[in-house]
Amino acid sequence: MQTITTTAALAEACATFAKAAFVTVDTEFIRETTFWPELCLVQMASDDLAVLVDPLAEGIDLAPFFELMRDERVVKVFHAARQDIEIVYKLGGLVPAPLFDTQVAAMVCGYGDSIAYDQLVARTSEGRIDKTSRFTDWRHRPLSEEQLVYALADVTYLRDVYRALKTQLEAEGRSDWVAEEMATLSDPATYDLHPDDAWRRLKLRVRKPIELQVLKEVAAWREREARQIDKPRGRIIKDDAIYEIAQQQPRDEHALARLRTIPRGFERSNAGQEIVAAVARALAVPKSDLPAIPRPPQLPEGTAAAVEFLKVLLKIVVEEKGVAAKMIASGDDLEKLAWKGEAAEIPAMEGWRREIFGERALDLLKGETGLVYRNRRVEVVAL
Repeated sequence: MQTITTTAALAEACATFAKAAFVTVDTEFIRETTFWPELCLVQMASDDLAVLVDPLAEGIDLAPFFELMRDERVVKVFHAARQDIEIVYKLGGLVPAPLFDTQVAAMVCGYGDSIAYDQLVARTSEGRIDKTSRFTDWRHRPLSEEQLVYALADVTYLRDVYRALKTQLEAEGRSDWVAEEMATLSDPATYDLHPDDAWRRLKLRVRKPIELQVLKEVAAWREREARQIDKPRGRIIKDDAIYEIAQQQPRDEHALARLRTIPRGFERSNAGQEIVAAVARALAVPKSDLPAIPRPPQLPEGTAAAVEFLKVLLKIVVEEKGVAAKMIASGDDLEKLAWKGEAAEIPAMEGWRREIFGERALDLLKGETGLVYRNRRVEVVAL
């Protein structure tokens, strides 16, 4: 087992990986007490080499690793890649390419919704992952032999998982399906979220446009503050405090102090003053420019019944094609499809999803096909 602690050793390993067709990648990180994840370990493997990289080693420069992630001649294989890519994007300013996410591929291949990695390993190979070291403080040095073995297994078994899924995708003609899904994961915009959009993370417990404006201002302030001082959002102020501020709209520190969700003395801090300023900015917005409260549309009569038909059709397609339902359409997607039909702007009306489900759903909604129960199963029949 090779643990890399110098830039020279990392460069040598990455030069070897650059000659491979693919490299499996995983990271271990901690983010319980920070906004940004703290990278603690990088694992990589190809057919010829498997290494652990210690990013906390004194003097190590991860530049060779980022160059490998940028090398488009080598496929980068992850499982549940989003958080790993977020780290690479934050530290290296890039999204690994080309990219292959085995969790997404597993859903396309019929392994269910968001299958856990250890279960996928067991179902695609004879490997078994010991999860004893899964929840551990990866910042601690030296890492134990048990921790190192666990970490390396994440990428060595991933080689077999990748081969198994790639073979199945090619045999079933679904490689392009996964390639479509990788487009979103490969888009830098996925990882570069603007603070002004932070309010979208919150439940909209507001009833008036001015309350929504205050919520937007305060949520954006919290997001910027959390990023700047590298603390979790909830350690700046809790979500419940944002809701109460939006409803009460405190205009000075005394009004802020009266809120039950604000800690004692907080109103006298710089953060308290900045919250009051954020409220003031919201209150200064002209009434005509205030945002409308998002409300669910009034659906036409019969939509609910149509959704139930679409749910049955979706289940039929899932059983026929062996694709996770989550990959094809959500409950909200089915509602939009039942309401708007061809005009529905949902993933199920594009690409491979439309091919296996969307067109059949439109036929059902137009009355050109129907559902019948016979031989102890539901079937789609032409009308």
